[in-house]
Amino acid sequence: MTVVTSLLPDIEEIVRRGDPQRLAKVSRGIAELFVQRAVSFQPGHIELFDHILTGIVPQTEISARAAIAERIAALVNAPPTLIGQLAREDNISVAGPVLRRSPVLEERTLVEIARAKGQDHLLAMTERATLSPGLTDVMVQRGERDVIRRAAANAGARFSAIGYSALVKRAAKDGMLTLTVGQRRDLPDRLLKELLSGSVDVLRRRLFDIAEPTRQAAVAKAMGEISGKADQPEKQRDFVPAQRTILSLYRAGDLDQDALLGFAKGFKYAETVAALSAMSGVPIAAVDRLMAGDRHDPILIIAKSIGLDWPTVRALVLLRLGPARIPAAADIDNIRMNFMRLAPSTAERVVSFWRARETA
Repeated sequence: MTVVTSLLPDIEEIVRRGDPQRLAKVSRGIAELFVQRAVSFQPGHIELFDHILTGIVPQTEISARAAIAERIAALVNAPPTLIGQLAREDNISVAGPVLRRSPVLEERTLVEIARAKGQDHLLAMTERATLSPGLTDVMVQRGERDVIRRAAANAGARFSAIGYSALVKRAAKDGMLTLTVGQRRDLPDRLLKELLSGSVDVLRRRLFDIAEPTRQAAVAKAMGEISGKADQPEKQRDFVPAQRTILSLYRAGDLDQDALLGFAKGFKYAETVAALSAMSGVPIAAVDRLMAGDRHDPILIIAKSIGLDWPTVRALVLLRLGPARIPAAADIDNIRMNFMRLAPSTAERVVSFWRARETA
């Protein structure tokens, strides 16, 4: 320790003069010395380094602070005050390494930072080996999509009952989050059923396909209970009023893409199906089945065959999912690419086949 104590007068002089380059060089040198000998240090040694570094590190440039944070972040006996100081920095290049890896940070400090800082700090914390229920409660409350998804994907994260309920509600508007939450082993069966009840059938099947074998049984059970309810007789949808509306538009010469887009954006299902039927020549019962099916592809085919633009197709996709669900941007992009790649001639042949089959 004589090396460090002998530096004290020089450090005080450097701090007094405020030379950024010399401050950075000295702070990095002392931090490196600490890292090299950390295993052998006693509490008194750590306290001394903590006192010295907390006095000079905040006055160094950001790049120097970030480098020091990166070097000491994973140490189990890192200077605790310095670690807390770095973790609270607004600049994520400084705070990030510590928030992601430091075992020195206490839960109350992490929760305090999670409540006070922005999305970058929350996102960094989602990478920790473990996340306490108190911390994930804050993440679910304040986090945006990427934070929620990464926290849910962290196998070392634990969620309270309130946190899980909030996650399930968030998943109702995020298909990717539905798949992530549904794979968690600690998700109660009651909430798994609620999660799947709020999702479309194609997501349920996808979850079953990607879940671990031990988790598949719970997913299958929940799907069975949900489908059992769905199999109960339902009142048949009455399309007659919608057909009258579409016929009036047709006679007035106003049955066009703009009218269809208006119905879809207004989540007027019956009018949308009736309009698609009239514009494509596919019987209304068939269009209804295709709209309610597992895949978007049939709707893309009908849309391409009658020359619809992407904004109208997107509105049809959102109508199928319902007003409560907002798909991830990546999912919408994939659907758009499939629509753009679909050849009009192919779509027209398929629609012609559907017309002939329904007529027969």
